[in-house]
Amino acid sequence: MKPDPSINALGGPLTPCSTTPLTGFFRDGHCNTCAQDQGSHTVCAVMTAEFLAYSKYVGNDLSTPRPEFGFAGLKPGDKWCLCASRFLQAHDEGCAPKVDLQATHQRALEIAPLPILEQHAVDAPD
Repeated sequence: MKPDPSINALGGPLTPCSTTPLTGFFRDGHCNTCAQDQGSHTVCAVMTAEFLAYSKYVGNDLSTPRPEFGFAGLKPGDKWCLCASRFLQAHDEGCAPKVDLQATHQRALEIAPLPILEQHAVDAPD
């Protein structure tokens, strides 16, 4: 699997999303992607209790530890490379997490428009 160029949603170099917990399709701490990443794990999202509850409700439990996979479970404040379609779905439902645009891969823009990502940017006014 050859990763796509590491360019963020703003056109600059992709910065790390999280190494604790270790995230990313390649588990390299970045929201890098490639043709094989069918879920487009490209949005560097900052978890909130509301989003974690929503994600569990729609069938993707990110908060429960899964030690057999080396996964401690996410908690509010953790950053995670989220599927772009799940981010957009959460946005449409009014419970999208905050987004680190510097660490969000440009391929996210194929699914989630930049103006929507910008509304949820960590430095965006509430």
